Amino acid sequence: MTEKIDIYSLLPEELERYFLSLGEPKYRAKQTFTRLHKGGGIDSLSSLPKALRERLKEKIIDTLPTVEEKLVSKIDGTVKYLFRLFDGSVIESVLMKYQHGNTICISSQVGCYMGCKFCASTIGGKVRDLYPSELLGQIIMAEADSGERISNIVMMGIGEPLDNFDNVIKFLRLVNHPDGLNIGYRHISLSTCGIVPGIYKLSEVDIPITLSISLHASTDEKRSAIMPINNKWKIEELLRACVDYYKVTGRRISFEYTLISGQNDSISDADGLAAILNGAFRNTGAPIHVNLIRVNEVKETGFKRGDTDSVNSFRDRLEKRGITATVRRRLGSDVNAACGQLRRSRMGDENSTVNNDIKVIASF
Repeated sequence: MTEKIDIYSLLPEELERYFLSLGEPKYRAKQTFTRLHKGGGIDSLSSLPKALRERLKEKIIDTLPTVEEKLVSKIDGTVKYLFRLFDGSVIESVLMKYQHGNTICISSQVGCYMGCKFCASTIGGKVRDLYPSELLGQIIMAEADSGERISNIVMMGIGEPLDNFDNVIKFLRLVNHPDGLNIGYRHISLSTCGIVPGIYKLSEVDIPITLSISLHASTDEKRSAIMPINNKWKIEELLRACVDYYKVTGRRISFEYTLISGQNDSISDADGLAAILNGAFRNTGAPIHVNLIRVNEVKETGFKRGDTDSVNSFRDRLEKRGITATVRRRLGSDVNAACGQLRRSRMGDENSTVNNDIKVIASF
C-alpha cells in the first residue's frame, strides 16, 4: 500500500514541520497553504522551485474532489454537485444562493449508518469518513466552479458530522484560518441526529458554530421508530445535553423537525414538541427555534409530504405555545437538492470504482 501525504488536510504549523522534514525553509508553508486553499493546485505554486513542486507531486495525494455531475435549478439557481473523490467514492454538495450570500451544504461521510428512515443518505450504509481535505475540498471546488465566494456552510449533507468528530474539528480550523478561506465560525452550522457524547465534546473545543439538532418527534416511541439513534440516547438525555451545551457556549441551538404526513405532523405532535422544548429550556434564557422541513419523498421510504395548510397549522401551533418556528424554503426542488438522492442513483458506478490502495497521511 502506497503512503501519500494529504497536504490539504495540514494546518500551517503542520505544513511548516513537513517542509522542514524535506530540508526546506518553513516560510514555504504559508505560501503553500494560502495558494492551495484558493484552488490552485501544486502546479500553481510558482513561488516554489520547480524541482520542489515535482518532488511534492511524488509524495502527496490530491484529495480535492472532481465534479462528476452538476445539476442547476431553473427555479432558483441552486446547484447540486456530485463529487468524485480520489478513491472513486462519490458524495454530494449543494450550493444555495441567497440575498445575504452563498451557502454550501456539505457532506461529512461517504454514506451514513445512522439509519434515519426518512433519509436517502443512509440507504446502503456508511462507506468511510471524509478527511478534513475532502470536507474543505467541496467548498474550494464549488467556489472554483461557480466563480463566487461562499460565505456560509451548513454541515447537513451526507453523513453524521459528530460520527467523524476529529476530522470535522480539523476541517473547521482549516476553513476558518485567516490564511485560507477565512469563513467565520458563526457562519457555520453543524447538524447532528443526536450523538450525545459528541455534543459534550463539541462544547469543549471552543469553536462557536451553530448546533442544529435533528429531532423530528416529540416522544421516544415516535422518534425511535424513525431514528434508531434514539434507542441509545433518549429525547430527555439529548435535550439535557443541548441545555448543557448552551450553558457552556452561550450559542443558540436550532431544532430541525421533518414533517411526515400521518406520522408526526398533527396538532398534538406540535403541542408535544412545544412542551418538551419549553420544559427542557425553562429558566435558561435560551432562545428556542424550530426549523420545519417538509419530508423529501424518497421512493424507498414511502413517506409522504403534508399539504401547505397542515404545515402552516403546525407552525402556528408552535408559535402559539411560545416556540419560534419557520418553514424551510425548498430550494432546488427540480434537481432533487435533498442530500443522498443523486448519489443513490450512481451507487452502482461508485461501488465498481472505489480504490483502497492508498494510505492517506492527514496530519504531520
